[in-house]
Amino acid sequence: MDPIEKQKEEVYEQLKKYIIEIIGEDIAEELDISPKSIFTKDLEMDSIEIVSLAEKVKTKYGDVIDFNGWLSEMEMEQLIKLSIEDIVNLIVDALNKDK
Repeated sequence: MDPIEKQKEEVYEQLKKYIIEIIGEDIAEELDISPKSIFTKDLEMDSIEIVSLAEKVKTKYGDVIDFNGWLSEMEMEQLIKLSIEDIVNLIVDALNKDK
């Protein structure tokens, strides 16, 4: 596995952990959480849960990404289709932009 793919896997696992903390283990066990999972559709996360996730992402990665700025530039359609993979790519791209 190349270093970027390894990093993507690590970031995905971190985000998955956050999601499970937010929605609860009982609900998470019933869902198929994957990088392609869409927050509103597949994970059935509501806006408050998504805000909680955003706070956790900002706490962990806020020094390398402007998560709120990135989200604020999106159209509603993009927000509705936002997947875990989209956030993983944002974070990994930011972590590697100066390399």
